[in-house]
Amino acid sequence: MSSELLVESLSVLLYTAAAALLTAGGTLAEYTSLQHYGSGELMVALWLAAIGGVMLYAGVYGIAYQKVLARVVAHR
Repeated sequence: MSSELLVESLSVLLYTAAAALLTAGGTLAEYTSLQHYGSGELMVALWLAAIGGVMLYAGVYGIAYQKVLARVVAHR
């Protein structure tokens, strides 16, 4: 295995882990937002919904789609 391939594989693995963490955190924030909304804490719910949306966008689109998928498709 060449060093370039090893570096590229490690890079894709790290981007995949970051995307997974951001997506999981965004999902958790959205779920918590719904819990706060149900209990009547509207401002906290809206704040968590906004943060969760940003985390989901960054995880799914910003990293998983633009970084990971683009690199995987480019190396086929």
